[in-house]
Amino acid sequence: MENLDWKNLPFGYIKTDYNVRCTYKDGKWGKMEVSDSEYINLHMACTALHYGQEAFEGMKAYRGKDGKIRLFRWDENANRLQQSAEGVLMEKVPMDIFREAIIKAVKLNEKFVPPYGTGASLYIRPMLFGSGAEVGVRPAKEYMFIVFVTPVGPYFKEGFNPVKIAIIRDSDRAAPLGTGTFKVGGNYAASLRGVIKAHNAGYGSPMYLDTKEKHYIDEIGAANFFAIKDNTYITPKSSSILASITNKSIIQLAEDLGLKVERRPIAVEELETFEEVGACGTAAVISPIGEINDLDMGKIYRYCPDGKPGKLSTKLYQTLVGIQYGDVEDKHGWITIVE
Repeated sequence: MENLDWKNLPFGYIKTDYNVRCTYKDGKWGKMEVSDSEYINLHMACTALHYGQEAFEGMKAYRGKDGKIRLFRWDENANRLQQSAEGVLMEKVPMDIFREAIIKAVKLNEKFVPPYGTGASLYIRPMLFGSGAEVGVRPAKEYMFIVFVTPVGPYFKEGFNPVKIAIIRDSDRAAPLGTGTFKVGGNYAASLRGVIKAHNAGYGSPMYLDTKEKHYIDEIGAANFFAIKDNTYITPKSSSILASITNKSIIQLAEDLGLKVERRPIAVEELETFEEVGACGTAAVISPIGEINDLDMGKIYRYCPDGKPGKLSTKLYQTLVGIQYGDVEDKHGWITIVE
């Protein structure tokens, strides 16, 4: 696309040519359809709008130096969407339909896959929602699955440079035994108060603590938290955080590099002891953190004293991104090439 500045793309929506749709009705999934419309004709009583029956995924397609387009661990996204569907009692999208839809959406919009070396990628958004009408609080009988794509730049405007995070104590993203472990829209709506509070204070994203004691680290807005000290990769264990596919992959890469891995509750006080800290997720990949401000407690934690990401965070980032773009050997079978 000649009119797109690939190296300076925002992380936002840019119109592409086509999206892919499939409807569950009368107890079965219908034929896959291709649409050039950005809009959906919805019943005003659909359960997505009234009772939050909605889930989505975030994934990317990458163009390698060889010109080939790669998908990263799409099956993990398909599995997580099924888990989210179970979490809010929706019909699950079968693996074969998920795979066909994402590949079709990428191929139909191939000209929007950013060139190699620009730092940009094609973001893929599979979404599932209750399209059937219900006035009583009950699951819908009809569901719609849609996949659209858009080219994006880095999630944080800083790119792979240290970001500033604010600890939020006066709102929660999700509750234990609630929907926090599922990728559903309600979690993100609940996080908006914290997001705006952090932004207004001059910080890139909020850090949420556990809902009961406000003592343990949960998530960083739309990303998982990780820390490194004593050659150990540490990430929170909680019943209210989303299982990040990126974090799962980094854990494997950390082990490959000889690091120990701990998934456990992380007390806020431990922030003083960490050598490196960061946020990770599909959108952010890895974002090193240079400052964490506990706004209500008046405590600031600082990292990256030279203004640069830590050595281990950098190595993990380079390895992961290298695999995604085809520059580093894929030893774990994570890559699918779009033929």
